[in-house]
Amino acid sequence: MSFQLLLRGYAVAAICTFGFLGFAHATPANMTITGDAAPPIGHYEFCKENPKECAYAGGDAGPAILDQDRWKTILKINYTVNTTIKPMTDMDLYGVEEKWAIPTWAGDCEDYALLKRKELIDAGFSPSDVLMTVVLQPNGEGHAVLTVRTDRGDFILDNMRNKVKLWSDTEYTYLKRQSAEDPARWNRIQDGRAVSVAVGSVK
Repeated sequence: MSFQLLLRGYAVAAICTFGFLGFAHATPANMTITGDAAPPIGHYEFCKENPKECAYAGGDAGPAILDQDRWKTILKINYTVNTTIKPMTDMDLYGVEEKWAIPTWAGDCEDYALLKRKELIDAGFSPSDVLMTVVLQPNGEGHAVLTVRTDRGDFILDNMRNKVKLWSDTEYTYLKRQSAEDPARWNRIQDGRAVSVAVGSVK
């Protein structure tokens, strides 16, 4: 497929999908944050090795204003990273059980999210609006995704799907995410959709 056709596909997807953003949802479009949380050990070690990626960037800039161009950028980066990075475990890549890293050719869930975060910041998004997030899958296993915080709601960029959804439209239970105030800190999420929360986390 040519680059022009690929871009045309993003534009069509953005136009078709952007229209639903004005509809009301039964649950809040933005997550509810309830206090501080311990960072995942993998992110703590990532920050020690990559201090610029976790440096204080001026605090909370407020949710990003989501216009058509920004929506197309979100869709493009999510799709491009998902289709160019090969899924591979940390044990296979690094010989350790857990390591967070910005991937160049392969990685696992948090690595996909770290690369999307970096590319969205490079595209002009504030670091306070692109937040690493830890969730539970329906089977109770931990998973990491990227939350993009906007005035239309919190959207989830996930290596397991190319479609970008509001957090409340996904099947996950949300546990914690990076602080919008400081990328080295984390906050707890109150997931009001969940009747019960399974035990588990991404370390």
